[in-house]
Amino acid sequence: MKIINKLTLGLVAATLLLVGCNENTTPAKSKVVEPTVSATSLGLRKSTLFNEKIKPHATNYSDSYTGSGHKFERAFQDAPPMIPHDVTGLIPIKIGDNQCLNCHMPDVASSMGATPIPPSHFTNFRPKTTLAKDGKVEKNGRIIKNTSSEELKNISIKPTKNGKLYGGRYNCTQCHAPQDTGNLEVANNFKPDYTDVNGSSKSTWEGAKLMEGIDTYDSSK
Repeated sequence: MKIINKLTLGLVAATLLLVGCNENTTPAKSKVVEPTVSATSLGLRKSTLFNEKIKPHATNYSDSYTGSGHKFERAFQDAPPMIPHDVTGLIPIKIGDNQCLNCHMPDVASSMGATPIPPSHFTNFRPKTTLAKDGKVEKNGRIIKNTSSEELKNISIKPTKNGKLYGGRYNCTQCHAPQDTGNLEVANNFKPDYTDVNGSSKSTWEGAKLMEGIDTYDSSK
C-alpha cells in the first residue's frame, strides 16, 4: 500500500510539473514580417513575369568601321577586349572562314591599324591526353593516377607550328563580343584596379609574363 501511495504521489507531482512547464513555455504568437521590397520591383523587368508586354532596351552596338582605331577600356586587368567596331558580315565564325584573322594576325595587324592577336593564342596549354589499352590515362606519354593533377610534369605547353593560331582560340567570339553602348536601368559602379600601367588597353600575357612560374615550355615541338 505504501508503495502504491508513493507511485500515485509521484505521478501527480510529475503531472503538475508538466502542466506548469507548458503554461510557462507557451510560445508567443509570431509576428508576420511584411516584405520591404516587392517582387515586381526586382530585376530589369519591373513587372510580373507573366507580363510579356515588357520590351527590353534595344542594343546599340558600335558602328565604327574596322581599322578606325576606336577601343573600349578593358573591364579588368587582362580581360578579353570587347569588339569596338561593326561586325556585320564578320560573324558567325565558321571552320575555314574567320574574317577576324584578316586584320588581327600579328604580321598584318600593324598595317591594318588593328590589335594583334597575342602570343597566348599561338600556344598550346593543353597536355596530350590518351587512354591506354589497360584503361590507364596518359598525359604527354606519362601514366597518371589523377586526371585533374596540376603537377607541372603533366602540363604540356608548346608553341603552335608555323605561327598557326591554336585551335582552341580559333572561335574569337567565345571570349570577345561587341560592346553595347546603350544605357541600362542598373548602373555599373565597378571600377577596375589595373595591375599594369597600360592595363586598360593592353594585355600582359606575353613574353616572360606568359610563362611566369611555368617550367614545361617546349619550343622544340
